[in-house]
Amino acid sequence: MPKVLVVDDDPSLLKALRIGLTARGDEVLVAHSGAEAINQVALAGPDLVILDLGLPDLDGLEVCRRVREFSDVPIVVLSAYGDERRKVEALDSGADDFVTKPFGMAELEARLRVALRHAAARSDGSEKPTTVAVGDLDVDLVHHMATLSGEQLQLTAKEFELLAYLARHAGKVCTHHMILKDVWGPGYGAESNYVRVYTHRLRKKMGDEEGQMLKTIPGVGYQLVPAAHSGAAKE
Repeated sequence: MPKVLVVDDDPSLLKALRIGLTARGDEVLVAHSGAEAINQVALAGPDLVILDLGLPDLDGLEVCRRVREFSDVPIVVLSAYGDERRKVEALDSGADDFVTKPFGMAELEARLRVALRHAAARSDGSEKPTTVAVGDLDVDLVHHMATLSGEQLQLTAKEFELLAYLARHAGKVCTHHMILKDVWGPGYGAESNYVRVYTHRLRKKMGDEEGQMLKTIPGVGYQLVPAAHSGAAKE
């Protein structure tokens, strides 16, 4: 039974989500503020967080950033504002997905299933040990670690998934649609801004701001190629 933390200060929405999620078999925890949400993540260890951005004490983006300091729990953000800038800010703060209000319960449940499936795949230790090497980059698909020129990259779970996908297809051009379908799930295809945000973050951490290793193919997607003497950016 997945444990889902719902963070919102709207009693009616909390009630609706509690009913809907409980009906599908989830254990539902609630938090009415950002501070309470951070404490619940730390103490209760939920499997997934549904986070409203409009909280009374902390902005939801700040909650994302603070949670990401100690947890990779999947975070699905809810917001009444669906503009691209807000979505990019949420993803850049550590959210895994973004759902605009008003939303249908079926859509939200589909997004939650994808997030939980990816989280389960990351924690599954039954797969065979596999490491992918792309030049100076080594990606350990089992332990979810990546090193560049011998230095470990400090990646979030979603950043690692994107890098691992590109590494498994090194040298090939991966379209936005292909990346979204594999890394975010089959329900995605038009959210190319997700890929752009995470690619930018990967380049920064890899010291590859000019895109020599993680190349942009304009209007198409991205391509990961070997780059000698690359070094990880210093944090």
